[in-house]
Amino acid sequence: MTKAYAAQSETSELAPHPIERRELRSDDVAIDITYCGVCHTDIHYAENDWGGTIYPVVPGHEIIGKVTAVGDNVKGFKVGDSVGVGCMVDSCRECSSCEQGLEQYCLNGMVPTYNGEDLHDKSVTYGGYSEKIVVSDRFVVRVPEKLDPAKAAPLLCAGITTYSPLRHFGVKEGHKVGVIGMGGLGHMGVKFAKAMGAEVTIFTRSESKVAEAKRQGADNVIISTDDEQMEAAAETFDFLLDTVPVQHDLNPYINCLKVDGTHILVGLLEPVDPALQAGALVMKRRVLAGSLIGGIPETQEMLDFCAEHNIHCDVEMLDIQNINEAFVRMKKGDVKYRFVIDMDTLKQS
Repeated sequence: MTKAYAAQSETSELAPHPIERRELRSDDVAIDITYCGVCHTDIHYAENDWGGTIYPVVPGHEIIGKVTAVGDNVKGFKVGDSVGVGCMVDSCRECSSCEQGLEQYCLNGMVPTYNGEDLHDKSVTYGGYSEKIVVSDRFVVRVPEKLDPAKAAPLLCAGITTYSPLRHFGVKEGHKVGVIGMGGLGHMGVKFAKAMGAEVTIFTRSESKVAEAKRQGADNVIISTDDEQMEAAAETFDFLLDTVPVQHDLNPYINCLKVDGTHILVGLLEPVDPALQAGALVMKRRVLAGSLIGGIPETQEMLDFCAEHNIHCDVEMLDIQNINEAFVRMKKGDVKYRFVIDMDTLKQS
């Protein structure tokens, strides 16, 4: 049996819950988990905010660990390697998306790291709030030696979620990029856009976050509730990376884009409300786009980019026994900027 923490219902707190991990298949990698980031998605699934949670649910999809065993056909990993597992652990591997290394857009549906269904034995997938995990080698990435493993854990969700759209839409030196929101995703967006050579501006509702935004590397800060500042920013940005996960008015931001500018949603999954004034898109050939994590090749590219540019997530370390308190603090926005669980606290419990 493997030690883990799970929610048993939408009203229960997370608590110790032993799980079974499968025997190695020929393409599997067994991983001893050392660190696991805590994502807001973990709360949504634990509390069934989106419906469809399969209980008991073991959250966690920002996993760093050491390889302890490999299947007979595994060539790319060996015992002792430092590796990571992100938001998905399988896909059909045959559709046009999978063939391009875009497994997150698998036409048959990728298998999430937790609360998913294994394509082979139909078991429910369990995530990284646990001692160990077994994953197909295709969905394991190598963690560069230069990266601090604890600070690298959130890169596997918060990191790739912001890196992928900036890379896909071609952010480069000379571009002006606005990052909307200053949380776990937003602070990573600033770091990536700066490393890609862009001039970066943070949009925040709070005057109190100006100094923090500058500390993160932002060149400029705009208070989005200040009409004069927003008017001054009209038609000045090439890209806006919108990390806000709740409904908010997109119209003032759309107006900040140049002709051919792109507003990229990475946080919002609900209907746009209030309604979007389509004329603001049509009259300036602007684009409203969305983006979901990244494929496995791009996730590896992102980790290598972080090692090259000394990029990591700002983290607060956590004993797993305090996970419920951490959930409460996350709901209040009281973390800079990602909790990471030290899995030794689970193994020694």
